[in-house]
Amino acid sequence: MAPRVVVPSRGSPHEPHRRGKLGGDHPGRQVKGLMMSTLAAQHQPSSSAEDLVALFDVRPTDSPTPPAEREAAIAAPKFGTVFTDHMARISWNSTDGWVDRRVERYGPLLLDPATAVLHYAQEIFEGMKAYRHADGSVWTFRPEANAARFARSAHRLALPALSVDDFVGSITALVRTDVDWVPSGEEASLYLRPFMYASEAFLGVRPSLEAEYLVIASPVGPYFSGGVKPVSIWVDREYSRAGAGGTGDAKCGGNYASSLLPQVVAQQHGCEQVCFLDSATRTFLEELGGMNVFVVKADGSVETPELSGSILEGVTRSSIIRLLTDRGHEVVERRIPLADVLAGIRDGSVTEVFACGTAAVITPIGRLAGSDFDHTIGTGEAGSLTMTIRTELTDIQTGRAADRHGWLRRLA
Repeated sequence: MAPRVVVPSRGSPHEPHRRGKLGGDHPGRQVKGLMMSTLAAQHQPSSSAEDLVALFDVRPTDSPTPPAEREAAIAAPKFGTVFTDHMARISWNSTDGWVDRRVERYGPLLLDPATAVLHYAQEIFEGMKAYRHADGSVWTFRPEANAARFARSAHRLALPALSVDDFVGSITALVRTDVDWVPSGEEASLYLRPFMYASEAFLGVRPSLEAEYLVIASPVGPYFSGGVKPVSIWVDREYSRAGAGGTGDAKCGGNYASSLLPQVVAQQHGCEQVCFLDSATRTFLEELGGMNVFVVKADGSVETPELSGSILEGVTRSSIIRLLTDRGHEVVERRIPLADVLAGIRDGSVTEVFACGTAAVITPIGRLAGSDFDHTIGTGEAGSLTMTIRTELTDIQTGRAADRHGWLRRLA
């Protein structure tokens, strides 16, 4: 198959969606919301932010975090360990569809021991951030793209599709309620975690007839506390993250669970992260445990593994492709043999390798190691193009650079 040379259009970054019915027999009744779509039901919210937020009943906590305690948490945030006072929530059932949109006190979930998600892992999630700009306003980055991927993941896990209106409305309502939790400062942000799980209490292998959707938020600081540093990557030939026809292109917990043991193996070999190869031949690059990967060539071109069905389509990945093409770089999506990358590192035709994702944005890779090789990439330091694109992207997200593609949406 010929490689895909990416030249993004100046229009919408999304493709038209397709509607269809849930394949196979579904027991019991007509299921509202289980729209089988490759993208969200709509690409842009149909209403203003104020109208979307108005759909959510805000039920303030009666015990908010004291301001001094909140400020201390924001001043020294630890990723995913401290959470804001509230969470957004919507319930779904096969009879009524999505109901009871609300923002309520953050707290434990009450689950029956037979709750479907505990037994059959029917759940999905997203990761995104809210950024406080210099004027105090709060913005997020490409939420419509996250909403589209969330719907695509829901389709693969036979969960109900959530509209872009509800997705954007939920994060907006939560951020406005907990706006004092949004930190300021270099690369500080409020991490947002939308997720959905099968909530029906039953033991049986079929799609759940009940689901819960929630958004929680956590203040976070710079991913690299001491400055951006290259990481070492262990290329695993024994384990696979996902296979053809599986759930690799859905953002679901099972994919991450399957990456944990290889991650431990990588650490045992002195590496911070693991890179997975294709499950069929164990010869082509796919992705890291939670990040996409890019290879920079000496001629200025950039390659990234093509979306094979077992690779997650990252929002950061597609944004980087756009920024690179804006700068005149040829970006090629293709199946990338590990052997080609190793040969390129040895002969100098591969000059940089980096990974990308929401949490770290862009992570330079300084070393690739495996069972029979150990190569330093270039000088082992962060590459020039890697850092240039990282700076450009973070400047757009935080309002320090113009948002020429219309990627930002104001939340508060």
